[in-house]
This record gives sequence, structure tokens and C-alpha cells, in this order.
Amino acid sequence: MSTADVSSKSLTDLISLTGRRAVVTGAARGLGKAIALRLAEAGADLVIGDVEEELAVKAAEDIARRHGVRVIGCAMDVTDTTSVQAVADRAVTDLGGLEIWVNNAGIFPSVPLLEMSDELWDTVLAVNTRGSFVGAREAARRMTDAGTGGVIVNIVSTAGFRGSAPGLAAYVSSKHAVRGLTRELALELAPAGIRVLGVAPSHVPTEGNIAAAAAAGIPAEELSTMALMMTGPIGRPGVPDDIARVALFCASDLSAFMTGSTLLADGGTTA
Repeated sequence: MSTADVSSKSLTDLISLTGRRAVVTGAARGLGKAIALRLAEAGADLVIGDVEEELAVKAAEDIARRHGVRVIGCAMDVTDTTSVQAVADRAVTDLGGLEIWVNNAGIFPSVPLLEMSDELWDTVLAVNTRGSFVGAREAARRMTDAGTGGVIVNIVSTAGFRGSAPGLAAYVSSKHAVRGLTRELALELAPAGIRVLGVAPSHVPTEGNIAAAAAAGIPAEELSTMALMMTGPIGRPGVPDDIARVALFCASDLSAFMTGSTLLADGGTTA
């Protein structure tokens, strides 16, 4: 199945996701919720999956209220294949299909290599890399069964292009793997009409990484300083919606001739 030539579509139609169904993982807050908000604004119905079920339900209610689309919030653990399968099935049964899947869930503990345990290494790879693999596989199975094609968007990181900072060996390794997974899946899934793209943000302050910094003993003011230090040619730190707009581009027909690429959404910090 080849993707359609959309040259005759208007710009409004190209960006519209009306009639499409999407899953965003780790979307109760932060980047995930920002992405879900933009997909909903473009007209997509959504399943919001997150390990924090109560927050996922609240996020779904908020998004539905703002944009008038169907949004389901539910518990989801991307390290548990059964949980991922249940969310994918819920999109099909409750929303009527699945055309967009965003692998956003991720963790980024900062632990020096000499202090890192096998268990922590395995946990980071299980969430960031295996979680993206399982999500992509289950989405692709349902898209293939329906014969609709679709789009899988993997949230990578600038850490998928380079070393990042001391203490992030597991995170950097996991994101390099997701970037490679994106390229490989684009090749494997193209015959089914499924495009696979990556989005690589630089450091964007969110509830999640602020909490992670606090757990690592990094004061909030130091985190703000880090964000300013990582400001690139754009001249300001990123915000979640900066990343969400790029994810929307990937999910929409604006990017219909793209697959396998990972787009840097980093304010030029990787230039």
C-alpha cells in the first residue's frame, strides 16, 4: 500500500485529523498532554494512556472539554505488553479504529555509571526502548488488520544524536535505540501504508523532568539555569507545545511524503 498523493488537498485538510483515532502514551501531563491537546485540536479522537490513571482520566476530561472530541483516559504501563495491547484494543473498540500512535512515555533518571545498578539500566530500557517497540508493534498490527495504514510517532530526544550529560548513560542509550528503531520500522511497515517518524526534543521543563531533577537532588533554580544554558540559536528554552506542534506535523498529511526521519525540535542546540 502506498501513501496517497495529497497535493490537491487544501492546507486546512492537510492538517486536519478529523475522523482519525490516536493513542498517546504517557500523556497525563507534560509533553504527552501537550501532544494530545494539539491532536485533539486538529480533530482526532484520543486514548490517553498513563501509569497514573487518575491523572490520565482528568487529562482526558480536560482535552474533551476544550476541543469537543472523544477522549478516553486509562491506565497504561508500557513495560507490560498486556497493558499496551488493552489500550490498543480500546482505541479500536471504543473509538472505532486506530490511525495514529505516539510513543511518548519515558523516564530519565540521572545516576553516575559507577553507581548504576543492573535493575535501573533494565528499567530505563524497558520503558524507553522496549515500550516504544511494543507500542509500535501493537499499533501496526491493528493498522494492518484494518488495512487503513497510519502513522507512528516516536518521541526520541537530542540524546538520540549525542551524549547528553553525566549520569544519563541508560537514557542516552535508550534514545539512540529508539532513533534506530524508527528508521527500521519505517522500512518494515511501509508496505502496509504505515509511516514512522521520530521527534527529538532538547531539554524542555515539564512536571516529569522537574520531579526527576528533584529526586536527583537538583534544585529547581539549577534546573532553570540548565534550561537557559541549553538555549540555542532560537534564543529561548523550549516549552511543551513547541514539541507538540512538530508531533502534529508528523501525524498529519503535511508530512505525507516522510518516513524514517527523526526531526530535531531543539531550538538549534544540536546544530
